Order: sequence, then structure tokens, then C-alpha cells
Amino acid sequence: MSDLTPKNIIENAADELKNTLKRTTGLAGVVIISLSAMLPGIFVTPTFAAEIMGSGIWLAYLLAASVVLPGALSKSELSSGMPSSGGSYVYLERTYGPLIGTISGLGLWASFLLKSAFALIGFSAYLIAVTTYFDVEISIMVLSMSALVLITMVNIFGVSKVKAIQTPIVISTVGLLVFTCIAALFVDDFDAKGPFTEAFDVSVWSLAEAAAFVFVAYAGVTKVAAIGGEVKNPERNLPAGIMLSLLIATVLYSAIAYLMMAAIPGEWWIQDGKVVENPIFVFAETVAGTKFGIFAAILSVLTMISMALAGILASSRFLFAMSRDNLLPQALEEVNVRFETPHWPIIVTGVAMGLAILFVPLKDVVKLASGFKIMIFIMINSCVIILRRTSKEHGWDPKYKAPMYPYIHMWGILAGAVLISFIGSKAFIGGGAAIISGAATYYLYGKKHAVSQTTPIQSFRKQFQFTTVAEHERRLAAFHAADYGGKNHLTLREFQNALKALGFEYTSDEVRCIFHNADMDENGFIDIDEFFLAFESQSEE
Repeated sequence: MSDLTPKNIIENAADELKNTLKRTTGLAGVVIISLSAMLPGIFVTPTFAAEIMGSGIWLAYLLAASVVLPGALSKSELSSGMPSSGGSYVYLERTYGPLIGTISGLGLWASFLLKSAFALIGFSAYLIAVTTYFDVEISIMVLSMSALVLITMVNIFGVSKVKAIQTPIVISTVGLLVFTCIAALFVDDFDAKGPFTEAFDVSVWSLAEAAAFVFVAYAGVTKVAAIGGEVKNPERNLPAGIMLSLLIATVLYSAIAYLMMAAIPGEWWIQDGKVVENPIFVFAETVAGTKFGIFAAILSVLTMISMALAGILASSRFLFAMSRDNLLPQALEEVNVRFETPHWPIIVTGVAMGLAILFVPLKDVVKLASGFKIMIFIMINSCVIILRRTSKEHGWDPKYKAPMYPYIHMWGILAGAVLISFIGSKAFIGGGAAIISGAATYYLYGKKHAVSQTTPIQSFRKQFQFTTVAEHERRLAAFHAADYGGKNHLTLREFQNALKALGFEYTSDEVRCIFHNADMDENGFIDIDEFFLAFESQSEE
């Protein structure tokens, strides 16, 4: 087990990562990434929320946003202090230790893949509207599974930086939603008072239950924190980007929910005894005609597939990050020699998403995803409180500190706990499953393999530096011989082979720790030249 003190853990996480990751994403990029992860939520959740509390659902979106706000502020602070791949998992593991880290890591993995599965299930209702309009017959389940296979392959092949794809889709989607809202104001029999009156006529319990349900629509707001080390001026751009995207989403969600209910008469969200699963299509068709509704349906499908594409990448990173901490088997941190992507975490995530699509109803997927995310937000708020109260011992002094401490964080914890209770048994079953599976994983594997991150690294540095020219050439030859891909960098397996050939006697887990220390940008491989510059100093012998 690790012999690091809490202070060393925080300092190592901050110092090693802050100064090494390339910062290429500006404020606009932060907003785009956050919105691309959030927008798909509005395409499915309104009608299910209306089933719970009627036409006043705009207030549920506002309440949910107020519970998300503390978590967004907390993540801004944590990401500025510990910018690292793995996001929330890293914050929880560094604050609470490897047991809680394992439980939260698997819970986060599950919640992200469930939200991605929710997108691939949700787009089917919109696709039905398109195929019906064009009189085309197609199996929706086959199409959903085909889309899953395609986006899984895209992630493996390495086309994972989807910002270039997401930017036009996000801009087009926001434009579509804004136009639809404006058009709704000119619909005959527009009822401006109905949704407002209904929102305050329902019970507090119905409002809380609806807010808990739509929480998943905001869950992606802090996703960008996982790439905190790649954001320019993170102490400014991260909190500003997260807050701006949360503001845009809150205004957009609340306006859509209000105008949708004001423009469409009656309890339209229930048809033939079932909840309508394509509310944006119905809304667009009502205010601007069938052709515009079909256009909205097509864009909805693209938006959800784009979100699922990024979702597999994000969720697989939790398995990758946990394996880097030796809490999961080594195979989950190895990258493909050809494509340089962590293929096994991506494949495992894709398979799990496929099972969710096949066997879990859409409403239950939303409840499970919301439940997981609320639990994580509660824990994230508690991390800030703990780190602030023990800042002297932990050396916690991030450049950005969340305002209104500790009151806003306490609100996030208490309100989150209340919302979880309204989700019902699905949230507790999901949370219980995460705790049991996480604890079992830790005690059966992680506890046996998690080793000190200082001893093997310090020992290796002493052995590797101040070498002769001849020994340097021998080591360099061994590293290049292990470079099967011929790209002048080594994957973990290749690195292990190189050290073994050179006669370094370290256990597999110790070599993994050395590799993680050298892989500063956490992409799963190390540049040979940079490695030698960092670890070796040649003598004049």
C-alpha cells in the first residue's frame, strides 16, 4: 500500500500535472465541451418529468440547476488544484483514499456509460419519426447497436477528439432550439399562464421528484474538468466556462420546458398510455410544421450520437485512470500499439453500454444515471470541505477557490441527499451495486497491487542516472528494440520488456508506477527521447 502522506499525495497530483499538460483549450472550447455533454438531456427528459408534475416542469429544471451549481463550483476548484485525466475519480481517490476511489471510479464509469446508452436509446424515438415520414422500414434496435459498434470503433481508431465535430452540431442545436422557442410565441392559443400556475400548484414532493429525474440533463456540465490540465488559464477559464455553460443550459432548458408546455395544449406528453419519447420533434412540428419537425428530429439524432461518441471516451478514461493507480488489471491501462488508444477500456465500456441498451428501459437508465451523478456531486462537495479544513496538513492552495464556502457546498450535499430519496429504489440499488462492486474490486485486486509511488521511482532514478556513454547506448538500443510500433515511444508493455531486457529487477506493479510517473501527459505511452532526458544524466566516463 502507498506510504505517501495526504500532503504528498495532493502536492504530487498538483505539481506533476499542472506543469506538464499542454494547455490548448480556451474559454470557448470549455463551453462547447460542457454544452455538448449536456444538450442531449433536453431531448428526452421533459415528457417524463411532465408525467411526474404536469406542465410546470420548467421549475424542476431550475431546482435541479441550483443543486448542480455547488458541484460545478467545487469541481472548478478541484480541477484547478489537481488537473488530471480521470476527473472526479482522481479528486475522490486523492481525498478519501483508494477504497473510496475504487468505488467512485466504478460508479462514475457506470453513470457515464448509462448516460451514453440513454442517448443511443433516446434517439430511436426521433428516428422513428424520420423513417415514418420517409416511409422507410428499419429495426431501431439494430440501428442503435450498429451506432454503438461504430462509435466504439471510432474511439479505438483514435478519432476521439470530437470537438471539431461537436462544435457545428452544438451551434446548430442551440440555434434550432432558440428558433423553436421564438416560433412558439406565435402559436395560436398560446397559454402563457398555464405552465407558471401549474408549477406552483403541485406538491413540493412532486417538484423534488421531477428535479431529481431531470438532474441527468445537467450531469455533463463538469465533464470538462477532466481535461483541466489542457485548459489555458484554468484558474479563469475553467470556472468561467463551467458557469457560463451551466447558465446557458439552465436558461435554455427552462425556456424550452416553459414554452413547450405553453404552446402544446392538453396532456400531450402521454399518447396511447405511453410517455412521448421525442418531445423536441413534437414541439418543433407543432410550432413550425412537419418538415421542420423532421429536420429537428434528424439534428436530434446527430446530437445524441455525438454525445454518445464522447461519452464512451469519457467513461473509458475512468477505467484507464484506475488501472494507472494499480486498482484494476494492467490490461486496462495498455494502449494499442497501432492506434495509441486504451482499447480494452473502450471495448469493455462499449459492451456494457450494449447490455444497457438491450435490457434496461429508458426511464430506468435516466434514473440510474441521475442517481449516480447526484451521489458523486455530493462527494465532490465534501472533498472541498475536507481539503479546505485540512489545508495546512494537505498543502491545499488552488489558484481558484469556490465562493460562498461552506454554505453553497452544504446546500449541494443536503439538497442532493433529498433528491436521491425521490428517485426511489433505482438510485439506492445502483448506489449499492457500485459500493459492493467497488469494495470487492479493491479488496480482491486493488489492495494487493497498489504500491508506494515513491520508493520504486526514487530507486529507479538513482539506478538510471549518472551512467556511462556505453551504458546509455545499450539502454537506448534496448528501448528502440522494444518499440514495436516504430514511433519512438513505448507503451506500458513495451516499457516493461525494455527494463526486463536491461536487467532491472522490479515487480510488474512497481514498473507500472515508474511508467505512470514518466507518462506525464497520461496518454498511455512515453516518448523515448523525453524519458532519457528526464531520468538519465550522462557522466564524462
